[in-house]
Amino acid sequence: MFATIFVFAVMVVLGKITTFRVFNAFDPISNALADFELSDFAFSSIRPDPTQEDRVAIDQIVLVNFSNLDRMNFAQELQIISKYKPKVIGIDGFYNCEGGLYNATDCPQLLDTLGNLLLANAMTEIPNLVLVSKLLQSDSMETAHAIDVYDSIEYADFMFREKAHSAYANLVTDAQYQEGIKICKSFAPKWDVKGKDELAFAVQVAMLFDSVKTKRFLNRKNETEVINYRGNFEVEDVRLKSLRKLELGNTDTLRKVSFTALDVEDVMSEKFDPSVIKDKIVLIGFLGTYFGDPAWNDKFFTPLNKKIGGRANPDMFGLVIHANIIASILSEEYIDQLADWQENVIAFIICLLNVALFTVINRKWPVMYDGLSVIIQIIEIVLSGLVIVMLLAYFNFKSSLGTTMGAMALVGPCFDVYYGLVKPSVLKLPLIRLTTKPKSV
Repeated sequence: MFATIFVFAVMVVLGKITTFRVFNAFDPISNALADFELSDFAFSSIRPDPTQEDRVAIDQIVLVNFSNLDRMNFAQELQIISKYKPKVIGIDGFYNCEGGLYNATDCPQLLDTLGNLLLANAMTEIPNLVLVSKLLQSDSMETAHAIDVYDSIEYADFMFREKAHSAYANLVTDAQYQEGIKICKSFAPKWDVKGKDELAFAVQVAMLFDSVKTKRFLNRKNETEVINYRGNFEVEDVRLKSLRKLELGNTDTLRKVSFTALDVEDVMSEKFDPSVIKDKIVLIGFLGTYFGDPAWNDKFFTPLNKKIGGRANPDMFGLVIHANIIASILSEEYIDQLADWQENVIAFIICLLNVALFTVINRKWPVMYDGLSVIIQIIEIVLSGLVIVMLLAYFNFKSSLGTTMGAMALVGPCFDVYYGLVKPSVLKLPLIRLTTKPKSV
C-alpha cells in the first residue's frame, strides 16, 4: 500500500515539474503531441462505418453554404430554401451589432437598410428557425483567464430573432481567442446563464426536430458531452464531378459523402432534388468561399483529422461539428466516459496489484526480476492502449487511462527506489525503531 502511494506521489511531483517547464528541450515534441489522445486514432482510422441508425440520422441533415453573401443575397438564398418546406432551419451566423453599438461607425452593416429588411422578413416567415447567440465572459472572468467559463450571453438583433429561437454556438476548445488553434472534442449541451438554461445550437435544432430524443439526451445531465463524430462533408474530385454530370446531367450538383451539402450556386440556381430539403434539418453557415476553399475561418481540429502529431490544417467547419452533434442526438448514439475519480480508482487498484506482483517476483525469482518487471510493464501499457482504442471504436466508451498508464510506466522504477532506499531509510528513524517489534530469529 505504501509503495503504491509512493508511486502516485512521484507522479504528482513529476506533474509539478513539467508545469514549470523544466524540460524545455522537449517542448517541440510535447507541443506536437499535446492535443493527441489514443482515442483519436479510433475516430480517424478504426471505427466501423455508421450504423443504420447513424445513416438515417445523417440523412436528415442538409448543410448549406452561405459563403460571403451579403444580407440581401442571403435573404434570397433563405427564401429559396424555405419554399421547399424543411422542418427546421438553423443559421450559424451571428447577425447583430457587437456590444449593442447601434451606429453606422461601429456597426456598418446598418447602412444596408434594404438588405436588413429583406433578411429580417425572410427569417420572420420561417416557422422553426434557430439563430445563434454567444456565451460571453464578464471582465472578472477574462481577468481570471477562465477558459470556457461564461456568465453572460449576447443575442442576434431583435429584428432577426423576433420569431426565432436563440441558442449559443460556443464549442469547447482550448483556444484563448477566436483566431487561435481550436481543437474541438466535446461540447456543453446547456449552460446556466444568470439562472436561465440556455441550450446549445445543435441541441435546440434537434429539440425542434425530435423533442422526445432530445429530452432523453438532456436527461443524461452531463455537463459536457464527447462529440460522437461520424463524418465530414467532402468535395468530389473535379474530374469525378465532371463524369457524374455526364452520367446524371448538369442538374445533379449534390455532394454527398457523409453529410449532404449544397454550395451557394446549387441553391441559387435551384439545381437540387426538392426531397433533399423537404421535412429535413437545414443547417446554413460558412463552408468556405466555395467548396474546396482551404479557408481557416470557423474551422476546427477534430479527432477525424488524419494527421496526429503537429497537425497542419484544421479539418472541419463549425457547421459540420453542429451537424455531427445533431446526428448523435437523433441516432441516440452517445459516447460515455469515466469520471476523473473513477479513472484514479482504477489506476490505484492496478498499481497496487502491480506492486504486489513485483513483490512476489522479487522474493521468488530475484535474478529474473529486472527483466520480468520491464516485460510486464511494456505488455500492460500496450494492452491499455488497445483497450482505449477498442472501447471507443466498438462500444462508444471513451477512457484516457492516462493516470493508469502513468502508474504502469513508473511502478517499476518506483518499486526499486521505495524498497531499496525509501523503506530502509524510514525504518532507521528513531520513532519507527521504537514502535517496530524486532523480528524473531
